[in-house]
Amino acid sequence: MREQIEALTQNLALTIVGKTEAIRLVLVALLSGGHALLEDVPGVGKTLLAKSLARSLDGKFQRLQCTPDLLPTDITGTNIWNPKTGEFTFLPGPVFANVLLADEINRATPRTQSALLEVMEENQVTIDGVSRSVPQPFFVIATQNPIEYQGTFPLPEAQMDRFMLSLSLGYPSAQEELQMLQNLQQRSNVTELQPCISLAELQQLRQICSQVRVEASLQEYILELVRATRHDEEITLGVSPRGTVALQKATQALAFISGRDYAIPDDVKFLVPYVLCHRLIPRGGRNARTIVDRLLRSLPIP
Repeated sequence: MREQIEALTQNLALTIVGKTEAIRLVLVALLSGGHALLEDVPGVGKTLLAKSLARSLDGKFQRLQCTPDLLPTDITGTNIWNPKTGEFTFLPGPVFANVLLADEINRATPRTQSALLEVMEENQVTIDGVSRSVPQPFFVIATQNPIEYQGTFPLPEAQMDRFMLSLSLGYPSAQEELQMLQNLQQRSNVTELQPCISLAELQQLRQICSQVRVEASLQEYILELVRATRHDEEITLGVSPRGTVALQKATQALAFISGRDYAIPDDVKFLVPYVLCHRLIPRGGRNARTIVDRLLRSLPIP
């Protein structure tokens, strides 16, 4: 199983230069059964990372380019009348895939964004009173531009809470950008990537990650961190119990990727900013990352 993780990491590194930490975090979300939100300025590789991951998995991939005129049925699918049979036939939407890329998700209207709430939490969609399960495993990787707000709709807290991790790629270093230019000459692009892990193997990896040991003292540390966000004077809305569960699952996946069958406090400390910050509403325009860093320094490590 470790060899499969290494193969997947190397596959992504063929197109995503120098973003080892971002690749690691996306794999954490994938292996822990969550979803990932990539927030960054245009042109740093958010969509490229999502497409590379989808091509590395031997499953069905669908891309959803979010626009203001997108309707909920454009995501979930709809029933259409079939005159030959004299009855309605269900036409599945792009959500019926193993990997769904929701590109520029904040350009969709709140009504359309809400179409993803049920499927991201319960792995099913309800259309005309009938619930339909999506293929398993199911993974949503969404991108959004946090700088340009013209023609965008901020994601509601319920939607943000559905994402296990939120991360940004950042600009590459000079050496990394030079490597990107050299890769262009070598024709290393996403269309040439080959699947390196099957859906059955991914399900097995998820099962193994869920069995990674988390000691009671570490669970209490996770709980103290989460509860501290609910009582801090600089936070309007703290982390929900879903965030507590997400932090433990992400910790287990990170420990497995690191080659361990047990979690340690450093796993939690590394993941806290990515798992908790986007779930907070700071008071008075304060920075969520600064608040979380302060909480990490104030709480004793087990």
